[in-house]
Amino acid sequence: MKLSEALDFVGLTRGRPAGRFANLHTVADVHRAARRALPRGISDYVDGGADGEVSITANERAFDEFRWLPDALVPADVVDTATTLAGGAWAMPVGLAPTGYTRMIHPAGEIAVAEAAAAAYAPYVLSTVATTTIEDVTAATRAPWSQLYAMRDRAVTDDLVRRALEAGSPVLEIAVDTAVAGNRVRDRRNGLVIPPRMTPSTIFGIAIKPRYWMGMLTNDSIDFAQVKASDLAGRLPGGSIADITSGFDAALDWDEIARIRGIWPRTLLLKGPLGPADAARARDLGVDGVHLSNHGGRQLDRAVAPIDLVAPVRAAVGSDALVVVDSGVRSGGDVAIAIALGADAAFLGRPYLWGLAAGGREGVERVLEIVRAELARTMALVGAPTIAALRERGPQLIAQRRTLGGA
Repeated sequence: MKLSEALDFVGLTRGRPAGRFANLHTVADVHRAARRALPRGISDYVDGGADGEVSITANERAFDEFRWLPDALVPADVVDTATTLAGGAWAMPVGLAPTGYTRMIHPAGEIAVAEAAAAAYAPYVLSTVATTTIEDVTAATRAPWSQLYAMRDRAVTDDLVRRALEAGSPVLEIAVDTAVAGNRVRDRRNGLVIPPRMTPSTIFGIAIKPRYWMGMLTNDSIDFAQVKASDLAGRLPGGSIADITSGFDAALDWDEIARIRGIWPRTLLLKGPLGPADAARARDLGVDGVHLSNHGGRQLDRAVAPIDLVAPVRAAVGSDALVVVDSGVRSGGDVAIAIALGADAAFLGRPYLWGLAAGGREGVERVLEIVRAELARTMALVGAPTIAALRERGPQLIAQRRTLGGA
């Protein structure tokens, strides 16, 4: 055996991802890299959830309950992951879900995420509690989708909608699961606030994660830039997470959804753990679809896993409504399951934040590369070489473990 062949055989030449992410082959690998990069309190913010965090584990386990029944001898020499979504053409049915306080994860924050999404031809949803304004994100790359927390002050809500329109957002998603803030015990124990405040634990974090803190200290201060840009009267209190969430509209109801529908002319989604009846009611009200989510387990603990809602919601709203799902999506195989069950796309949350922590924009791009490769490989192996085929034949290609006797 030649030396070059021997090196290739043990993986030292060809066949590995290039650059600093050469050893990151799965989302779990990226997660481990993120934990090495982040102080404990920040890592807990990303990874943590509400109360006993039952939903976090349940979201992932729900995907594990499905098993493939592949079609044999279907040509898979050409696999195409491309799809259309809300009038846009995308490289795959994968998006990046809205997450708050993103510059706390990495100084490049939302702009790095948006740039990575644009490079991968994937949709990105900007959060109301983003640490970068929609105007700045749009100036750096393309207009993101917009997530909306309806605010007690309707002037703030309406200005957020106006700014999303003027920026060119094609989709607005109204969150319907935040009447009160979830009880995120890890954050309470860590005293997590924005802007960060020095406590004994943060001082200790500086000592053991100097690269993270140097990045924070040498960049602009962090605040709730997106929502505060619409707080024209200066009514939102303070700078803590609790302060901002206290401004959310706890009285949000169907009448307010109808009102927002009246001032938003483009695609409108409701985002939350919506069952078939609520999804059908939203459709009848003129809403274009739903983003099924339990906030990644960060709001109501023990809420139903969103992947288990996909099939019944699709049946309730029909084939024309837009149905996307997040919470527990950790691989391209999970994305394939979502599509086979009837979703139009699956969105990543924590995984892209892990990528951001591990390496800024390049880390997010690496996560999207991993997920796309896993999706394409799954499609080839189950005998559905296009997204349309996976969606059409999904009911025949997938089953739950309990229907297979626990196999």
